[in-house]
Order: sequence, then structure tokens, then C-alpha cells
Amino acid sequence: MQAGTGSRDRVSAMEISRLLSRRSAVGALLALPSGLFALDTRESAPKFFAKTLDGDRYDSGSLKGRIVLIQFWATWCRYCRRDQEAVDTITHEFKDVLVLAVNMGESKGKVKRYLKDSPRSCKIVLGGDTNLAAMFAAKTYPLYVLIDQQGKIAGEQRGAGGEAALRRLLRRAGLS
Repeated sequence: MQAGTGSRDRVSAMEISRLLSRRSAVGALLALPSGLFALDTRESAPKFFAKTLDGDRYDSGSLKGRIVLIQFWATWCRYCRRDQEAVDTITHEFKDVLVLAVNMGESKGKVKRYLKDSPRSCKIVLGGDTNLAAMFAAKTYPLYVLIDQQGKIAGEQRGAGGEAALRRLLRRAGLS
């Protein structure tokens, strides 16, 4: 399209829908403007802070350049317990990924008692020691949020899915 001709430079949602409804999805995708796929649609992660049970402090600024996997969980959540081994495996295997397990709504004493019987490999954060839960509206558990090296949200997973699901999520940040 030439500039100044009055032609639109953007494709409307209706036009995309019409193109994709054709028999040949490949043909439809080839018909779309090439610049359409060059857009970065990832949204920036909100500014956050977190203090672990061990006293380590993190914030979005200090973690720029690192991949961060956040798990929102609770000791009473059977699905969280089911995923615990998978999260620990990811923590051991991907040393460059910081895994923050944010416990939701439970006291420090209760969490420490739980961890005594069920130790975890990742960094544990109490919900009151971070603003992450409010940022991601964590209301069901487990909830996973992946932040890529550019500080953008690479993906979310609601609910337990085991190791395979976590690996699929990590691939969204370029890990395999």
C-alpha cells in the first residue's frame, strides 16, 4: 500500500477472521501483512518486590535479565502438593531461573511447619512479604507466572499440570 492513497495500513479483525476462515490456513496466513507478526505482544511485568523466608530480597529491577517463575500456592492445596516435585525438578535443572513460591494467606509458623515435613528447593515467599499476589490477582492455586529476561510476562498457567506443563511454560521464555 502506498502512503497518501487513503488505504488502510492495518488489517481489521473482521478481515483477519475472514482470511482465517478460508480452507487454507497457510494461504490465509501468507495473505496477512508481514509486519503483523513482528509486533511484541508481551506485556511488561508490573514492578514488584519480594522477601523470602531466608531473608533474600528481590524486586523487578534487580531481576532484569533473569527468568523468573512465580508459583502461588498454599499448604492446604492438594494440587499445589501434587506439583511440588515438578517445581523442585525445574528449580534444580534450570539454575538460571529464579523460582519464587509465594504462599498465600498462611502464617509464617504454619508454612515453616509444612516445610519441615515437605521441604522445597525453591525460594519461599509469604504473601504478606510481597506485592505479587495483588499484581496477578492470585485467587486459585496453583497459579504460575513466567517473566522473561526482558521483564515481560511470557505466560501464565492456572492449575496444576505437572512437569510437562511447566516445561511448556518455560519454553515460552526460550528454555527447553
